[in-house]
Formats: sequence, C-alpha cells, structure tokens
Amino acid sequence: MRALLTRIEQNSRLDRVGDRLQRAVLATLRPQWLKDLLHGVPLGHPLHPAMVQVPVGAWISAAILDVMPGQRRAATTLTAVGTVSAVPAAVAGLNDWAALSPDQRRVGLVHAAANSLALGLYAGSLAARFSGRHRLGRTLGMAGLGAASMGAYIGGHLAYKQGAQVNQSISELHLISAGWHELGDMASLPQRQLITREIDDVSVILYRHGDDVTVMLERCPHQSGPLGQGEVQQVDGHDCVVCPWHGSTFRLNGGEVVHGPSGNDGQVLPTRIRNGVLEARLP
Repeated sequence: MRALLTRIEQNSRLDRVGDRLQRAVLATLRPQWLKDLLHGVPLGHPLHPAMVQVPVGAWISAAILDVMPGQRRAATTLTAVGTVSAVPAAVAGLNDWAALSPDQRRVGLVHAAANSLALGLYAGSLAARFSGRHRLGRTLGMAGLGAASMGAYIGGHLAYKQGAQVNQSISELHLISAGWHELGDMASLPQRQLITREIDDVSVILYRHGDDVTVMLERCPHQSGPLGQGEVQQVDGHDCVVCPWHGSTFRLNGGEVVHGPSGNDGQVLPTRIRNGVLEARLP
C-alpha cells in the first residue's frame, strides 16, 4: 500500500481529472464566507476531520447492529444518518482539497473516489432497506464500510504523511530553545511594517503597532508560505497579514486566522521589552 500511494503521489496523469475538478470546486464554492466556514476558520482548525466522525460513527454502529437480531429499524436509521451526514462532510473535504499542492491533490482524488464509492453503496443499502430487502441492504452496507475504511486509510496518508491541512508551522517551535531571545531595539522597529528576524535559525515576522509588537512564526500554517513577503491589509478593523501563496489571512494582534484556506491560527510568541530591547520566547 505504501508503494501504491507513492505511485499515486507521482502520477501526473491524475492531474487531468484533478485540475478539472479543482476548477469546478473553485467555481462553485465562490463566497469567501462559505469557503472560510468549510475550511474551519471559525473553529481555528479544519472542519472536515470533525464532520467525518458522524457518518463513520453511524456506519460502524449500523454494521454492528446488522449482525444483531431484531435491530433492522435501528440499523436502517443509522445508515440513513451516515449517508445524509456524509454529503456536507464531502463538501468540506472538497473545499480543503482544492487548495492543496498537486501531489496532495492526486492522493486526495483517490481518497474522494473511495469515499464516493462508499456513499453510493450506502445509498443503495438504504434504498434496499426501505424496500424491505434487508439482506441486500446489509451486504451493500458492509461493502460500503469496506470502501469507507479504504478511504480513511488514504486520508490518513494524506494528513499524516503528506501533511495536508495540518499546521505546517508548528514544528518550528521545537527548534527554538527555551528562554528569552533578543530581536532588536524597539527604536529601530518601524511602525506598521512587516520585518523578518530569526530565533535559533527559525524565521519570525515582527509587526509594530504603537508600543506593542507582534512576533509570529513566518511560515504559513497552510502550506509553509512566507508570511514575511505577504501584504498587510485591514480586515474588520484589524491589521492582518495575507500569505502570498494562497491568501490565508491572519490577524497581526493575535494570530487568529480570518480567511482560509488555512484552518489554523498563526503561531504568536510572547514578547517583552527590557532596556529598550524587544525579546520573545516560546509560549
């Protein structure tokens, strides 16, 4: 399976399908508020992994009830809950998928195909149960659970091996040593202008607003874009930095993500000023 998934990552022929699907997703999910909602911006972490718990949990529970006597009605109800809840979970997943890199999109395409097969099998299972063909419904349900399990395995590869939609910048914290680190004289820091410094070879951005200075990891949580090269914009009265790669937007007075595709906040470091010198440390 590992070798197969590696070949999928490298198979550029999948891009012919993936590129067309990406354009369709981007054309359909156009409102920024909708994309932000589906990315999980209000939660501060991706929404899709949380949403899939409902269909997966319902389908597994239905499979257990299917092997127990006298549980047809309960199994049918759970099959219906899983099938209906899988649709919004899939929409959130497609929204995340459209903002990934090409190698991630290839694996994500196969992940989506497996889950689409599972959804189709469960829809057939539900139809069979409603028409009284419970044996066929159970068979289709078990096949659907197998397809969903394969989709989950591929999704695990996508998240944990390829790092899709996980916080790409948080690992930088482990490279910073404990204690306070000097970043320069306050008098030398310009007002409302992004500048870049390093702490133990880890790049951070500094943004001064009045007597306060924000220090944030420079790597964008979404795909490691250089926030130090980003543009500062006003969003809802707050100064924000916009990632130059994919447009993820973070408040400069707290790091909160305000626009996706990142579902994670930017990592801000605590600061202090001693003898006119700005210092920062690990949270």
